[in-house]
Amino acid sequence: MERRTFLTRGLAVTGGVAAAGVGSPARADRFPGGVRVLRTVEAASAGGHYTPNRAPLRPAPFLKLPPGSVRPKGWLRRQLDLQVEGLNGRMPEVSDYLNYDTNGWVDPSKGGWEELPYWLRGFTDLGIVTGDERVRGLTRRWVDGILAAQQADGWFGPAAHRTFLDGGPDFWPHMPVLDALRSYAEATGDERITPFLMRYFGFQNRQPAEVFRRGWGAYRWGDTIDSVYWAYNRTGEAWLLDLVRKIHAGSADYVTGLPTWHNVNLAQGFREPIQYGVLAGDPALRTATYQNFDTVMGTYGQFPGGGFAGDENCRPYFTDPRQGFETCGFVELMHSFELLTRITGDPVWADRCEDIAVNSLPAAFDPAQRGTHYVTSANCVQLDNVAKSHGQFDNDFAMQAYMPGVHNYRCCPHNYGMGWPYFAEELWLATYDSGLCASMYAASEVTAKVGADGTVVTVTEETGYPFEETVTLRISAPRPVDFPLYLRVPQWCEKPALRVNGSPVPVRAAPPCYVVVTRTWRNGDRIELRLPMRTTTRTWEKNHGAVSVEHGPLTFSLAIEENWRRFAGTTAWPEYEVTAGSPWNYGLDGRSFTVRRRPARGNPFTRRGAPLEIRARARRIPAWRADDENVIQRLQDGPVRSAEPAETVTLIPMGAARLRITAFPAIGHGPDARDWTVVPVATASHLWQGDTTEALCDGIEPANSADESIPRFTWWDHRGGVEWVQYDYPEPITAAATAVYWFDDTGHGQCRVPASWRLLYRDGDTWRPVENPSAYGTARDAYNRTTFTPVRSAAFRLEAHLGDGVSGGILEWSMEQR
Repeated sequence: MERRTFLTRGLAVTGGVAAAGVGSPARADRFPGGVRVLRTVEAASAGGHYTPNRAPLRPAPFLKLPPGSVRPKGWLRRQLDLQVEGLNGRMPEVSDYLNYDTNGWVDPSKGGWEELPYWLRGFTDLGIVTGDERVRGLTRRWVDGILAAQQADGWFGPAAHRTFLDGGPDFWPHMPVLDALRSYAEATGDERITPFLMRYFGFQNRQPAEVFRRGWGAYRWGDTIDSVYWAYNRTGEAWLLDLVRKIHAGSADYVTGLPTWHNVNLAQGFREPIQYGVLAGDPALRTATYQNFDTVMGTYGQFPGGGFAGDENCRPYFTDPRQGFETCGFVELMHSFELLTRITGDPVWADRCEDIAVNSLPAAFDPAQRGTHYVTSANCVQLDNVAKSHGQFDNDFAMQAYMPGVHNYRCCPHNYGMGWPYFAEELWLATYDSGLCASMYAASEVTAKVGADGTVVTVTEETGYPFEETVTLRISAPRPVDFPLYLRVPQWCEKPALRVNGSPVPVRAAPPCYVVVTRTWRNGDRIELRLPMRTTTRTWEKNHGAVSVEHGPLTFSLAIEENWRRFAGTTAWPEYEVTAGSPWNYGLDGRSFTVRRRPARGNPFTRRGAPLEIRARARRIPAWRADDENVIQRLQDGPVRSAEPAETVTLIPMGAARLRITAFPAIGHGPDARDWTVVPVATASHLWQGDTTEALCDGIEPANSADESIPRFTWWDHRGGVEWVQYDYPEPITAAATAVYWFDDTGHGQCRVPASWRLLYRDGDTWRPVENPSAYGTARDAYNRTTFTPVRSAAFRLEAHLGDGVSGGILEWSMEQR
């Protein structure tokens, strides 16, 4: 993914005539007003009707409207309604962490950690956005309980967390609570919230600097900084800015690099420099946030869907699209992108938020939102309740089946709830110059104050976006009012078309950008923005030249038949695994596509309900298989040669596909085409949980035998005795040599080259040693190659006799075929 930086200021227009390079003049009698195209929006002053930043905070170009100002409709409202009756909306029915009577957030003598805060953050805004009275009533009960439990010194929540980290407070779980309380205050006008927050921030400000660098909170302080600014803008208390300075100085350093590779830490923390920059004003802080994001995505985000390979931590060499990304990470990244859109005025962040929202987030849940899973992958062919041990994931528990997962997944089921409500609230933003911005697109209605005198207008947005390319806006106003209307043009859109009251408004834009229409708007005015969608491909050069297919904001995946099986749970709260009922091992053959619209069938983020499909030409790659744990094998360098016949396959929107191939191998026909290498299934007598059998044949060259920077296989913590590792091939191969690169961490570990070893092959049900082997070497820092009489078999076993009292391992092992 290329790095994008947008620093160009807006191109000026006067008197309704666009400057050169922006658009042709619009006739004054047909379109009275001005049109500008802005690459970024920079606030000229701290203005607007919705609590702009107080000095010395830098002005924000966009301001968040009070929750409840935007009323979603269409497919987005359907997702929110599913959430109301789904896991987030009914979480107290299944989560023992949300028992009111035993919860430390309302009774400090009881226990509790991040689960209630995570859940309440999304649940609060869900009730506000949908207006659901049950959700709003339960929110009110929890808010009342939390407010009543605050201690005299400002601390709130479980008392045990006052001294939880090295004798000091654990501030992390409070951060989501602050977000929930702020939303509640803005939606209801509850005057208790601001004094409550001020007392709590006073408690934080009295703490020594070292407490800010402890625990999860050390990497996530950007969340609190946002809340402190919220309080400062309402009170003007200067000591709050001293707290921000203390937080920034004491927390993890995101300015000079990345202090963590934990995916959720990154999703929340990478933005902290730019947030602190709102106070400090140093442009290097803005640069740091952009560079942080580029660093993560440049290595680990090299596949479609907007996420990155972080399951649970980013790890060198684990960058394939089969890697997963936490559901927590999706919603935290969306939240970060929404904040950055408002702070920077850069439309690229809204592009990125939409990417996750419409392509990745929907598949993190089952279609009824009765269950979620821990990780979602761009390439995935089976979702089951089985732990994967070959390095696909960074945890030793099962992470893919759909289930309530309150204890299995713990954080994600409680945290995912803010995804859709926050997205709905951020569709529309207020602007520093008292206008409105259509920041992201979905059918909705917004009511807000605009113009110099704060006239309340309503804008109704009619659209099928992202499945359709036209957005129609209708203005309801009690009287004529002059204000700017900002319309985001996404990066993928080359030729946007704009009409106002039926008259074309010529716009020549270089997306991503904002088209800004300033005029005196009247009741009944109609704006039509057309964002023409083309079908294109993106090549992921850093991931073996894989190819993805995009149509407008949507990325498309292979339509794999999904077999859903309930393996546990109840009728109300089922637990599902999903297996493939059709072939999936296709490479994309060419760039010819046919887009077809299908009848709407309810939820568009399901295989049957998706309103769009694409027909594409593809060929099977027979050697591309799943491993012995039903995990799709990694991509290989393309273009890939295939002798299989060309087929027409169906692609559906990525967000509608729970099983999916989204990063396709590219099929090649010329001399540069490569054969797909058959990858054997590797098993062993024993495997240390932090290692992987896939390291045996991943093609990553070791620097030496003690190279711990690459994946490895070890028999640790077995010491002495005989251990083995073997390859099973789908079809017999003929081999005449083998080479092994031993792992040996002499000096700081207990793995050594073996005392001796040998190679065997399977003959029927019997293992036999190969005949006439050359020397079985045990040299360090080199491949030890052994030749033997050619033998044909579907399985080979390396048997090692470990040294007394020590273990052993392998960095690479190859069978040389004839």
